[in-house]
Order: sequence, then structure tokens, then C-alpha cells
Amino acid sequence: MKLKRFMVGLCSFALTSGFLYFVGYLFAIPFLTLHYEYVNDAHGFFFSINSILPLIVGLIVSYFAEKIFMKKHQKKPNNFS
Repeated sequence: MKLKRFMVGLCSFALTSGFLYFVGYLFAIPFLTLHYEYVNDAHGFFFSINSILPLIVGLIVSYFAEKIFMKKHQKKPNNFS
């Protein structure tokens, strides 16, 4: 049961984030495309990542997908006692 719960969360996160990044690249939407910059010079290095919005949306969707999965598959109490 825990493996299924983990897989539902992981798959919903990966599919949602991947879909949003794909739509961002396909239609050139700046806040949905991943921009990264790495500069290495004499003074050190600089690393920057922009547009993590699809990752945040993916986390939110995976949270709700896991909650819905757990609600549908929870064991119902036995009322025959």
C-alpha cells in the first residue's frame, strides 16, 4: 500500500511538471520554461535557476493526488459488531 501511495505521488509530480515544462517550451511561455545559467570565472562561479513554478505546481498536484488516492483506498470500518 505504501509503494502504491508513493508511486501515485511520484507519477503525478513527474507528469504534471513534465507537461508544464513541455507546454512552456512548445509555446515559448517564459514562466514555464526552465532557464539555467552557470558562469565560472576567476572570482568564483555563479549558478542560477529560474522558473520553478512547474515544480511547485507538481508538488501541489501530487499532494492532492495522494490524498485522493488514500481516501478512495482507506479501509472502511466493520459495523457488524
